[in-house]
Amino acid sequence: MAVEVKELLEAGVHFGHLTRKWDPNMAPYVYMERNGIHIINLYKTAAKIDEAGEALAKIAASGRKILFVATKKQAKDIVAEKAGSITMPYITERWPGGMLTNFVTIRKAVKKMASIDRMKKDGTFLTLSKKERLQVDRLRAKLEKNLGSIVDMTRLPGALFVVDIKREHIAIKEAQKLNIPIFAMVDTNSDPRQVDYVIPANDDASKSIDKVLSYVTASIAAGLADRKADKDTDQDDDNEVVAPTKKRASKAVVTDEEE
Repeated sequence: MAVEVKELLEAGVHFGHLTRKWDPNMAPYVYMERNGIHIINLYKTAAKIDEAGEALAKIAASGRKILFVATKKQAKDIVAEKAGSITMPYITERWPGGMLTNFVTIRKAVKKMASIDRMKKDGTFLTLSKKERLQVDRLRAKLEKNLGSIVDMTRLPGALFVVDIKREHIAIKEAQKLNIPIFAMVDTNSDPRQVDYVIPANDDASKSIDKVLSYVTASIAAGLADRKADKDTDQDDDNEVVAPTKKRASKAVVTDEEE
């Protein structure tokens, strides 16, 4: 999916923050200043989306998960929809401290959710008192809200994709500690040095977030398709290998009988 600068422009991806709020490390990505606002160079944004997309496609093709993080109001629903469409995990409620650095504990909480679901299926839930049932339901709802979207994430993600690195600074720090590559939309008020793959972009407007994520998730979907195609090819190869072996064996038997 080729990145169109015109589309980025129409989505307002170029609008940065007020010049007085800028981070000087974003200077290479700033095109100009207009009415006290920094304007992002969209040609650089397009190139960076391409670069990030290529790397994300490889991670997806390798079978690892990409965890999306966006807890700000404008981004929540967009991230849930886009990440959900490519079956990638996402955090759109409060970041659970230790989500990465204490992943074992987080997995236990996810398993607790699964065990509550089992209780409901096998009827154990009904043997509890009314008060206990209410407590279990509340716990299940809380776990679902915070961790529901990472149920299938059985190991640490291969990468993090963040919208607004200032807001998600705890997630950034945890990923840095574990050397997990960080991909992010970085606005003019943030320090891009914290991120491995910087996408200079307006991270406040929902239109801008939607446009950038459309490109990013399309790249990931392409990586997943490559993985599926490779798997299918491997299966076909296996089937082909088995067939000729049988023929050779039967020929050998005939020769023995002739002798």
